Amino acid sequence: MSEIKVNKISPRTACGTTTLGDSGDTFTIPAGVSITNSGTASGFGATGAVSWNTTVKTHSPSSFTAVNGEGYFINTTGGAVTVNLPAGTAGAVVGIKDYANTFNTNAVTVAPNGSDKIGGDNTTDANLETAGIAVTFVFVDSTQGWLVTDSGLQSELPTAEFITATGGTITTTGNFKIHTFTGPGTFCVSSVGNAAGSNSVDYLVVAGGGGGGSTYAGGGGAGGYRESPGTASGCYSVSPLGTSPAVALPVSVQGYTVTVGSGGTSGSPGSRQGGSGGVSTFSTITSAGGGGGGSDPAPAHSGVPGGSGGGTGYFTTGDGTTTGTGNTPPVSPPQGNPGGIGTNPGVGGHGVAGGGGATAAGGNAPNCTTAGAGGAGATSSINNTPTARAGGGGGAGGGGPQPYTPGAGGTGGGGAGATNPGGAGTAGTVNTGGGGGGGNETGPSVGGTGGSGVVIIRYKFQ
Repeated sequence: MSEIKVNKISPRTACGTTTLGDSGDTFTIPAGVSITNSGTASGFGATGAVSWNTTVKTHSPSSFTAVNGEGYFINTTGGAVTVNLPAGTAGAVVGIKDYANTFNTNAVTVAPNGSDKIGGDNTTDANLETAGIAVTFVFVDSTQGWLVTDSGLQSELPTAEFITATGGTITTTGNFKIHTFTGPGTFCVSSVGNAAGSNSVDYLVVAGGGGGGSTYAGGGGAGGYRESPGTASGCYSVSPLGTSPAVALPVSVQGYTVTVGSGGTSGSPGSRQGGSGGVSTFSTITSAGGGGGGSDPAPAHSGVPGGSGGGTGYFTTGDGTTTGTGNTPPVSPPQGNPGGIGTNPGVGGHGVAGGGGATAAGGNAPNCTTAGAGGAGATSSINNTPTARAGGGGGAGGGGPQPYTPGAGGTGGGGAGATNPGGAGTAGTVNTGGGGGGGNETGPSVGGTGGSGVVIIRYKFQ
C-alpha cells in the first residue's frame, strides 16, 4: 500500500474541481479522525440537516444573519431577536430553537433575504411565538422559497416536573418537602408537576381528641387518624392505617383549605360527659373528632362515639351504659377504635374505662379499683421523625378510702386519668389528637381536655 502525505489538495486550475477516486472506489476514514466542514456540503444525503451551533444567541445584538447549514439556540429572555436568513440556494438549511422557552414572551422574527420567499410569501416575515419550539427551514426553489421541514416542542419530550406549593410550616428532607399545619390554613398548589416527577401527595390527617368525663369518668377517645401509604413520597415508615385501600392524593393548581380540629372540652360537674373533638380536613380526607368520655351520674355514663370512642364512666346495674363506638362515621381503613367499658359488680362499680385509640380499643376496667388505660395510637415518620399520635385518654381512679388506680394515657398523646383523692384528668397532648383523661369524684372533678389535631402533607419536590 502506497502512502501520500500532503497538507493541502487543490485543483490544477483556479476555481476548478478536484475529484477523489473513480466510481466504485471506497475511501475509509479511520477511527479517531475528524472531518470539519467550513463550507457547503452537497451530495452526502444530508440535505435539510443542520449542524447546531451551541453558542447561544441572545438579544445582544438584537439581530444576526444565519449561515447556511447551521442551527441556532436563541435566548429571548432579554428581548426579541431577528434572524436574517442567508441568500436562498436550493438545499440551503437553517435551524432555530427556543433556548429558554421564552418565544411566547419575546418572539423571534425570521426575515428572508431580498426577494426570497418563506412558504411562497415574499411580503411578510415569519414570527416564532411558541415557547420551546424548534424549527428547521430548507430553501427549495424560487416559487416556495424557505419551507419548514421539521418542527417540535420541548414539551413533547417528557421530563420530570414537580409539585410547587406553599402553606403551613415547611421543612425539607432530601428530595421531599413537608408541610405541617397545627392550625387552620391553606395548602396552595402553584404547579402540579407530572408522573415523572410528582403530581400527588402523601398525607396524615388527625382530628382533635375527645375530652375526659368529669366524675368517676372514662377517658376521651382519640381524634380520627387517617394516613396515606407513603407511595407518593416514600422513604418513611407509615402506620398500619396507611395500608390499602388508602391512596396518595392527586393535586391540581388551587388552594386547599386545611382544617385542624380543636381538642374536646373537659367534662365538668355541670356537663358530665367530655366534649367531642373537632374534625380535621384536607382535600377529600376528613377525620372525625374523638368522642368524649362518659361520667356519673346517669344518664351520662356512656362514652361518646367519634373517630375513636370515649370510655364509659361509673355506672350501676340498670343504668344502660354503652361504650363510645369508634370509626364513626365509618371509613376504610378505620380511623379509630371504640372506648372501653367499666365494671359493674351489681352493687355499684368504680372501675371506669379508657378511651379508644387509633390502633387499639380503650381498656376495660379490670376490676372495681382499677381503671382502663387509653387505647394505643399510631406511629408514622411522615415528618421524618417517628411520632405516635391519636392515643386514647385513661379512665379515672375512682373514689372512697381504697387506693384506686387510674388508667394510663394511650401512647400517642393520650392523657392519664385522675388519681384519687383529688386532681383533674390529664389533658391530651396538643397536635396529637390524644384523648383527655377522665376526672374522679373529688377535688376539681373535671376531665382533661382533648389534644388538638394536626395535618401533615408530604411530596417530592426535586
